[in-house]
Amino acid sequence: MKPIDWKVIAQEGEARAGILRTRRSVIETPVFMPVGTQGTVKGVRYEWLESELDARIILGNTYHLFLRPGAEIIRELGGLHRFSTWNRSLLTDSGGFQVFSLTDLRKLTEEGVEFRSHIDGSKKFLSPEVSMEMQAALGAEIVMVFDECPPGDAGFDQTRKSLEMTARWAKRSKTRFDELQESGMDTGFLSEEGSAVTDSLSLPSEKLIHNLQPPATAEPSSDLSGQQALFGIIQGAGHLPLRRESLDLTTAIGFDGYAIGGLSVGEEKTVMYDVLEFLAPQMPSQAPRYLMGVGTPEDLIEAVSRGVDMFDCVMPTRNGRTGGAFTSRGKLNIRNAKFARDSEPLDAECPCSVCRRYSRAYLRHLYQTGEMLAAILISHHNLAFFLDLMRKVRDSIKLGRFSRFRKDFLEKMPENA
Repeated sequence: MKPIDWKVIAQEGEARAGILRTRRSVIETPVFMPVGTQGTVKGVRYEWLESELDARIILGNTYHLFLRPGAEIIRELGGLHRFSTWNRSLLTDSGGFQVFSLTDLRKLTEEGVEFRSHIDGSKKFLSPEVSMEMQAALGAEIVMVFDECPPGDAGFDQTRKSLEMTARWAKRSKTRFDELQESGMDTGFLSEEGSAVTDSLSLPSEKLIHNLQPPATAEPSSDLSGQQALFGIIQGAGHLPLRRESLDLTTAIGFDGYAIGGLSVGEEKTVMYDVLEFLAPQMPSQAPRYLMGVGTPEDLIEAVSRGVDMFDCVMPTRNGRTGGAFTSRGKLNIRNAKFARDSEPLDAECPCSVCRRYSRAYLRHLYQTGEMLAAILISHHNLAFFLDLMRKVRDSIKLGRFSRFRKDFLEKMPENA
């Protein structure tokens, strides 16, 4: 039995609509995954994510949760699902990107990375094995291998050396991952009956079973194993021959899905799009393709058109905290004085509860007076916008109208409100 099941249900060009079934959720792709860095999507309650926004999967950050509260506490409290009360699917990154961004605070060896915590300066160590152990303690449905993330401007030789390290670490990640699955260290494991195999903290099994039911449009799927899935990561920066080399090394190991790393790290947009156009169609067609850390609404549309299925980014909530709102006519800054008397919603085309109730003038007032509600409401709207955009993308692919949708959407983007 497999840990996940994924199948394409419609395709237009390279753009694909699919159904991804995990042990906790049925997820329609292409999908945008809100980022819950510290075990929470900043400023947005899980009740809203579950009901109005209907997010089926969110991210947890291994690096930050490794530092605090730490693997011991999370495991003691039953894993990240129970600790945070998020009952749908989770994807956890490996911690590699955050560690490698600590350029002056880390020491890289073949064994792993020694670094100093950005919180208190204490020495820490992450390796493929430690990352897998932490992610087993978190109990996410999808786990990422531990990879090395070279800088965006890395030269050819440096990038090749890095991707070779990533491939060796991917093998070690999978070996340790398999050991942890076999020894029952995955805190999120579900039995065949759909209930968590741990203690009295278990959620009602009927709720989990309900979440496992596929939508009406999904075909019956084989039983899932109840275990975690492991995704490999393809590196290579903007060097297309190295991307191909990394792809070959990664697929030779074999994973449940494949991610594209090392993009949106400072390179020109054209470089990212060229890499995606070259790489995505060559990735295994029977597995989901995940573009890590991307991006703007325009980036999502362009990546879907090149064959990508999964995305995550902090942009919706990070921009929400600074007054930036994404709309169907481009991004607006609520701090601008021109909105002081504007009675219109953030986006007249958005059906979210924020746009149905609050005006731009009121949201600007909240922001200017330092009210925390401003960040909460704008973050909520931004996530609603991103998730609704993906729904529209999926619908357009199913109807064979994605090319037209993409053209119309991108034509409106420069018209910044």
